[in-house]
Amino acid sequence: MRISIAQINSTIGDFSGNREKILDFTRKAVQEQAADLVLFPELAVCGYPPMDLLDQDRFVELNIRTVHILQRELPPGAAVGLGFVNRNPYSRGKNLVNVYEIIQDGKLAFEQVKTLLPTYDVFDEARNFESAQKWQVFEWKGERIGIAICEDVWRETDTPGTFYVKDPVRELMDQGITMLCVPSASPYVAGKLKVRRALAERISRRGNIPLIYINAVGANDQIIFDGRSFVIAPTPEAERTGALKDYPERVNAKAFEEDLISWNTTESSSHPSPSPLHPSSDDDPFNAGLTRYELDILEDALITGIRDYMKKCGFTRAHLGLSGGIDSALVAYLGVKAVGSENITCFSMPSRFSSEGSKDDAKELAENLGCRYETLPIEDVFTAFLGTLENVFEKRPFDIAEENLQARIRGTLLMAFSNKFNSMLLTTGNKSELAMGYCTLYGDMNGALGPIGDMFKTEVFALCKRINEKSIAESGKAIIPAAIIEKPPSAELRPNQKDQDSLPPYETLDEILRLYLYDNLSCDEIVKKGWDEALAARIIKTVARAEFKRRQAPPVLKVSPRAFGMGRRHPIARVVYEV
Repeated sequence: MRISIAQINSTIGDFSGNREKILDFTRKAVQEQAADLVLFPELAVCGYPPMDLLDQDRFVELNIRTVHILQRELPPGAAVGLGFVNRNPYSRGKNLVNVYEIIQDGKLAFEQVKTLLPTYDVFDEARNFESAQKWQVFEWKGERIGIAICEDVWRETDTPGTFYVKDPVRELMDQGITMLCVPSASPYVAGKLKVRRALAERISRRGNIPLIYINAVGANDQIIFDGRSFVIAPTPEAERTGALKDYPERVNAKAFEEDLISWNTTESSSHPSPSPLHPSSDDDPFNAGLTRYELDILEDALITGIRDYMKKCGFTRAHLGLSGGIDSALVAYLGVKAVGSENITCFSMPSRFSSEGSKDDAKELAENLGCRYETLPIEDVFTAFLGTLENVFEKRPFDIAEENLQARIRGTLLMAFSNKFNSMLLTTGNKSELAMGYCTLYGDMNGALGPIGDMFKTEVFALCKRINEKSIAESGKAIIPAAIIEKPPSAELRPNQKDQDSLPPYETLDEILRLYLYDNLSCDEIVKKGWDEALAARIIKTVARAEFKRRQAPPVLKVSPRAFGMGRRHPIARVVYEV
């Protein structure tokens, strides 16, 4: 049997567009690959995650109607599997189910409801969906095919805060399946592919069966899907040896691109995939614990996130404030890569505290990127604001009020450009700053998307260094001026200001933030790992007190195990009990 994996980029709610994409990929699979079975990702019909659109009856009806149209329009002969939202077929429970159905010759030939409904991180499926109560096998072309939708296979991992009683993979294997298909909408996280691959190997080895992993690709809001669908199948030697090398990846799809790949169940085991899922030539960390390969994939993820967010929100151009610092430099570079230099405008907005070096560095970067560069000095506006506020400020010393005023002036100018030209404003804050509240509401936090808001400062440095390394190898010149990377970070809102005047060194701050945000360690547990108690307590308290700022921040592109926003929901008004 020849199986085609249709790795597509669905847009949430674009039922006609998603339907046309499903038809196009199916026709290509049948005509060019002679497919017997074409498989699409989880919820390919409506896009993932639909969230509270599921409360709208019209949204659910359009899911069902689209599938009925596909029944009539899909080419005959091949069986086509796709995911959508349907009404609960059981006698009780939630109103809806996350379902995967197979259409064959105009009929709904098979249906499998998703069993395990995640409610951690960015997921909240149990809010709307009912879990499967039965598991069936689809028989086709001599194969007994089981369907396990995304989380249904992740029971095999130790995800914090989850415990599943049901084991859909075991239920299917007990029925003698000869193949397991896993339609997924599995978000990208740095390093996740290795976990996904190891999980698939383990299941394939346990049942001695092929595993076909069909993942979504593209980005919806904060969530980026990396694609990289694959097939893992045992060789004839696998049953005898049980060795991992005898469970090779046969085919794999591109990262962050739509793709259509094909695998024949009768293919010789001597022909594994020519391009491995992850290279073995770059195992040593490059910087910030990430290898060069992982940094390259991270760059692709961020570019995909910006491009899809803009396209799906109806923007063709974007702009940002270019300060001469490393954060805005990275965002400008990613924006140009995402939508082209002709669609990116960078603004320098110098004040009395802006150094000549920063202004020169910003201009040089814009020239390297080939994007539009404008200068909007804020000194006159700042002076006018100070004059207006002079009496109510009661001649108190210059402090954070005047610092934030400069940031808010810049934010106002950038939003004015956005309104006038329908250009999307990109914010440039990183995760370290967002965690500590080292950012200004209605100032540098203004914008529609925070591309690097889920990257610690040390990761920003690492990615910029990797970008320059590739640029030098390709053209002999660093695209990001060296001075931007080498100089101490500064907001330049007062004389001789440095980030480290207000924050711990980023190398220290980021390590403690990882322990607190990712590993959920308390202050005492962090201290037991060798960190200073007063420092750990200060960081934890500051993170909690800055929650009100993050609640008003633009969405950030999720690339870590726990991003601010959807992935970390904390109350604003609270007692900081950790310290």
